[in-house]
Amino acid sequence: MIVGKHEQPRLDRLGAYPFQRLRRLLAGVRPASGLVPIDAGAGEPRLPQPAFVAPQLEEYLNEFSQYPPTSGALFVREAMASWLVRRYGLASVDPSTQVLTANGTREALFSVAQALVNPEVKSKPRVLMPNPMYQIYYGGAVMAGARPWLMTCTEATQFAPDLEAVPGDVWMETAFVYVCSPSNPTGWVADHDWYRCLIELADEHDFYIVADECYSEIFWREQPVGLLEVCQSIGRADFSRCLVMNSLSKRSALPGLRSGLIAGDARLIARFAKLRSYTGPATPLPLQRIAAMAWSDEYHVGVNQETYRRSLQAFYEVWGHGSPPAGTFFVWLDVGDGEAFARAAYQQQAVTVLPGAYLSARDGSGKNPGTSYIRAALVDGEDQAAELARRLRQVRV
Repeated sequence: MIVGKHEQPRLDRLGAYPFQRLRRLLAGVRPASGLVPIDAGAGEPRLPQPAFVAPQLEEYLNEFSQYPPTSGALFVREAMASWLVRRYGLASVDPSTQVLTANGTREALFSVAQALVNPEVKSKPRVLMPNPMYQIYYGGAVMAGARPWLMTCTEATQFAPDLEAVPGDVWMETAFVYVCSPSNPTGWVADHDWYRCLIELADEHDFYIVADECYSEIFWREQPVGLLEVCQSIGRADFSRCLVMNSLSKRSALPGLRSGLIAGDARLIARFAKLRSYTGPATPLPLQRIAAMAWSDEYHVGVNQETYRRSLQAFYEVWGHGSPPAGTFFVWLDVGDGEAFARAAYQQQAVTVLPGAYLSARDGSGKNPGTSYIRAALVDGEDQAAELARRLRQVRV
């Protein structure tokens, strides 16, 4: 398509990625000397690797000489399906028709919009997403030619996307909805009733649901419910209209493994598999071997869960107010001016945090709901979490 003189190219409609914006914000700022830097800006777990990683990699090194299947080897899809059945109490998940692998979920969350947005069905399709958000949702919607619709999540809504606030004409134009539960960055967790309401709306207005559940195994008290679990509970055993994505980056603290899963409605899986046969990078087979072991093992996950809980507790004991989020290892802190605080934290305390405005966008009222917040990731254990809280308390803007 030739872009008209009044139509901005899609890529140009995307701003700089959050971490690029952060680098610009901190450019020229000298961090405090005499302090060991703390990087709490990126959500990159830095916990010990599971013990089986190195031996498994060494055993299957020869498989680097083979092209991996884009949809994933059957052995890893079987491990993923088995995990879904165990974790969510599902009757069954067919690894051949209801599961795909992804080279991490980031590329899959982005490219799924290409599979689900169809202007021939809805001439001016919308993609709904929470605000604040994981910025991949916005990028995926824009590059697929859809119009993002932001569901503003604030303290007034307990950071839940308010489904009742979405106008009826917007629902009618919706191609699909991105859900993030537990939420990056706010820590909100969808409950059974919220998911059920969204499924009913999807049936009424003919759209799909894509649930990003990458933080499902990181929670404070109650294990988060999953979209497929809710589907089964209401008699939707085929998971119609629904896809979920998860990964080993957070669950197993293996972000560099680049192993993610896509599961749900077999019709949508087939459509997405066709797209990914053209576009999707495949995870190398030796890494799929490690992934199959990681999806099958719960011991290392329990160790990580306990570390995250202790880290959250240590942080809030020192921070002195507020309480841990229901899910994720992020803390979402109202500091008045997120950008000013982030610069001051780096300069005064050698701490890197991410301004909340970089994870959100201006909504229909012209306000950015993340402006007064920062996001900090507790990914280095409880001692570092306590030290992070001590330093952040000393920041003066």
